[in-house]
Amino acid sequence: MSVAGRNTLLFLAVGALIVITGLTQSWNAALTIVNMGLISAVMALGVNIQWGYAGLYNVGTMGFVALGGLAAVLVALDPVSGAWQAGGFRIAAALLFGAAVIAAGALFYRRMPKKSGWRILLLAIALGIGFFAYRWVLDPAVTAVEAINPALQGNIGGLGLPVLLSWPVGALLAAGAGWLIGKTALGLRSDYLAIATLGIAEIVIAVMKNEDWLDRGVKNIVDIPRPVPFEVDLQASQSFLAFASSIGADPVAASAVVVKLLYAAMFLAVLLVLIWLSEAALHSPWGRMMRAIRDNEVAAAAMGKDVTRRHLQIFVLGCAVLGISGAMLATLEGQLTPGAFQPLRYTFLIWVMVVVGGSGSNLGAVLGGFLIWYLWVQVEPWGNSLMALATSGMTDGPLKQHLIESAAHMRLVVMGVILIVMLRFRPQGLIPGK
Repeated sequence: MSVAGRNTLLFLAVGALIVITGLTQSWNAALTIVNMGLISAVMALGVNIQWGYAGLYNVGTMGFVALGGLAAVLVALDPVSGAWQAGGFRIAAALLFGAAVIAAGALFYRRMPKKSGWRILLLAIALGIGFFAYRWVLDPAVTAVEAINPALQGNIGGLGLPVLLSWPVGALLAAGAGWLIGKTALGLRSDYLAIATLGIAEIVIAVMKNEDWLDRGVKNIVDIPRPVPFEVDLQASQSFLAFASSIGADPVAASAVVVKLLYAAMFLAVLLVLIWLSEAALHSPWGRMMRAIRDNEVAAAAMGKDVTRRHLQIFVLGCAVLGISGAMLATLEGQLTPGAFQPLRYTFLIWVMVVVGGSGSNLGAVLGGFLIWYLWVQVEPWGNSLMALATSGMTDGPLKQHLIESAAHMRLVVMGVILIVMLRFRPQGLIPGK
């Protein structure tokens, strides 16, 4: 069988699993898997760009996804009345002042003679003074903003723009963070780069969970505008009711399906554009150069390629794609929950998708995104049914109860087994990169 035929069969098999879910459970559940599968495929593409193209081991993906979700808040929410007058402008001034202090410190460090014994001490004193001045400007402004209707708001809000604009803004926000991180961390060895990116991602999540003025912290944002109509609005539309009646569908179920189809169409359009751009880049001279750097950095540098600069470039591009996926996720859920960004879901699972699909293969990343997300969703109910069947002959007691309750962890076991089996028997993935 040809490679194209085998790849087509793999995608058809995943599609068949989703169709079976729609027939046996509900089309609402099947479309939920499709939408999250599309977003997961975009996340996997972002990681594949960094790892598959350039061999950069970034395990801080959850931080860049979270920044994309933050972009949806800052772009789409309406400004909180009185927040900017109370302290918003002062917060902006404090942030600009803090950035200026850091930039001045970096410039000072470079200009000072390297052999000067006062270099580190003077830099520490300057940064310490700048930090206290920064907090003197920032803290009163934060207190004033967070005091505005704290039960429902307590933040500055956003720009009140269409939520779809947050998708490119999320890419820019994550790309900017990726540039800052890459300038400092890309000179590290791969294992140290992994530790650095994971630590920085945790810092991003910690900031989002504690800075209420920015995104309400752990109190969460739950009213992000939607680019599609609400189900209740469809159910109140006479034309939609007539359409549902004409096909013999329940208006409530049909409205949920239509909304999810609209989301799926938008997510699919973004995914197709990203695949087209990624494939074009991969097969261009630039893509061949990146693969050469990935396979042998010393040889590429000997041929005159700026390895560090190209690593930074590909790292920023991958972060931008992750930022888009985070904005798409916040748009789909209509909320931002900083506490939900966990390494297991937004780092480990995405890496499993890339490994299973095939490192260096864009189609493999998409296939892995759909397949692993489908299993992540379905394995837990399968485990509950299997454990209920296995313990049906047991008498009620602590052992039976423990086994039934442990079925919820079945998905973790299955993901680990899948990863081990793939690494042992097919390390190149289902659709290997050429």
